[in-house]
Amino acid sequence: MAAPSPTTAAATHHRALLPAPARRAALSLAPSSALRLPARARANRGRICVSAPAAPAAASTASPPATAAVAVEGKPTVLVAEKLGAAGLALLREFANVDCSYGLSPEELRAKISLCDALIVRSGTKVGRDVFEASGGRLRVVGRAGVGIDNVDLAAATEHGCLVVNAPTANTVAAAEHGIALLCAMARNVAQADASLKAGKWARTKYVGVSLVGKTLAILGFGKVGSEVARRAKGLGMHVIAHDPYASADRARAIGVDLVSMEEAMTTADFISLHMPLTPSTNKMLNDEAFAKMKKGVRIINVARGGVIDEDALVRALDAGIVAQAALDVFTKEPPAADSKLVLHENVTVTPHLGASTVEAQEGVAIEIAEAVTGALKGELAASAVNAPMVPAEVLSELAPYVVLAEKLGRLAVQLVAGGGGIKSVKVTYASARAPDDLDTRLLRAMITKGVIEPISDVFVNLVNADFTAKQRGIRVSEEKIVMDGSPETPLEYIQVQIANVESKFPSAICDSGLVTVEGRVKDGIPHLTKVGAFEVDVSMEGSLILCRQVDQPGMIGSVGSVLGEENVNVSFMSVGRIAPRKTAVMAIGVDEEPSKATLTKIGEIPAIEEFVFLKL
Repeated sequence: MAAPSPTTAAATHHRALLPAPARRAALSLAPSSALRLPARARANRGRICVSAPAAPAAASTASPPATAAVAVEGKPTVLVAEKLGAAGLALLREFANVDCSYGLSPEELRAKISLCDALIVRSGTKVGRDVFEASGGRLRVVGRAGVGIDNVDLAAATEHGCLVVNAPTANTVAAAEHGIALLCAMARNVAQADASLKAGKWARTKYVGVSLVGKTLAILGFGKVGSEVARRAKGLGMHVIAHDPYASADRARAIGVDLVSMEEAMTTADFISLHMPLTPSTNKMLNDEAFAKMKKGVRIINVARGGVIDEDALVRALDAGIVAQAALDVFTKEPPAADSKLVLHENVTVTPHLGASTVEAQEGVAIEIAEAVTGALKGELAASAVNAPMVPAEVLSELAPYVVLAEKLGRLAVQLVAGGGGIKSVKVTYASARAPDDLDTRLLRAMITKGVIEPISDVFVNLVNADFTAKQRGIRVSEEKIVMDGSPETPLEYIQVQIANVESKFPSAICDSGLVTVEGRVKDGIPHLTKVGAFEVDVSMEGSLILCRQVDQPGMIGSVGSVLGEENVNVSFMSVGRIAPRKTAVMAIGVDEEPSKATLTKIGEIPAIEEFVFLKL
């Protein structure tokens, strides 16, 4: 068993809330007054207004490029690097000097950026660390005209004090309509029949389709787009079911949709429409194993993210007849290769990422991103902010290890929840020697919300949008502060996270009050898990964890350790908590590598182990 590395929790990198600690001291941070909310915040449609320092003037004697707008002294400059709708440009020009320079090379973008206060891009422009470094500190806002922000380096943006905003709502209807268009086109072989007729053929019998009425459509990811697809599919006479651990049962019921488990969705659907984000947990979620569970002849629609489907596995499923047809708007690599077997497959209908490509959606996105960017330049942090606002250095320094602890407790808690109706209530308890008014928990609450929501969402949660994001998903986060004996020099004694009214993958995590419960402390700067359900444990929250409930008897540590050793899985920490000798115990094992399914199966087959779960931190 290897000894733990002396890595400190403060060195953990967080892409959406904290800059890298090694760079934190060099950051130009706003004074603490920047966190106070002025009265005008209530009048800004969900925005939070904060004080923002003026951008430094850029000293340059170079003439502006031919494509640049004539600069007006005193106005900020916004570089629009990809095509934006006229309505959005008009809004920008009311407030700023607007430079529309499309198709810039990386070198040209770096050369221009030091003269700009804001940058607006779509998906085609890479905004990496080199861009933020080339800005020389002038760039204050990056606006992504759309939902995904894969092309923006959030960590670099945060380290350079640059806010990143996106436009997450304007293209919802357009994406849903395109999903329905692909559904209908696939069911009736529209694209194939069109190509055939234009080639001079009249193949009526070859392109007999299938009816939608009475068929079951499973929607995986019941967010904004998924809900709109459901409404339209119901209008076509389809029976609609959905799987989403965060979906509101009330909202689903109002639409006439049944929330089901992933297993039921996969095995009963005639059509499956994908609307989940691309996260580590959804990457290649539809793979050989998933296709093998599906009803033979199922049809797949994807207008979400290409990476959620294992494209090679989909080709195999199509060739085997498990999947009758697929209709795809997105791909793992865009554009896909010209000789892609998937794109060229006769039973696949494809479009080149057109989900948001309507005139109305493009104008809506343009207006939404223009409002967010201009608001940010005025010092207003929009609810669509996807990285951190600047906070006082002393707050970051003191709370850094507790921020790491808070996020990891949130991630652990949500992984312990089994599927079903979704999470509605999260209770956070802070124990401290300080008076409640002396402990500002907004950052900690935001990180717990981040840990609970981000693992299965494409939303980046931070101090600005945490409460808004939780409310949007119907999750109530309540807080309780307990005063304990101790040193006021230490901000917190422990943090406890509890989730109510859910089932658990690891029933021992449910305490007497019926809540999934995890608790943690910071020891020597490192977050530790100290309680699971009613069981006391003590394990560093680094790498990943295996939790086992077992009969308390000699040799259990050796039995589990041997299984992991045989598979070359290194154990970093191990702790056992028990109610009484020779009774039930919970063993928490920290591992450096993710065990294979076969290894986990072997652990579960050890006779004295009653239940276990693997958790990623």
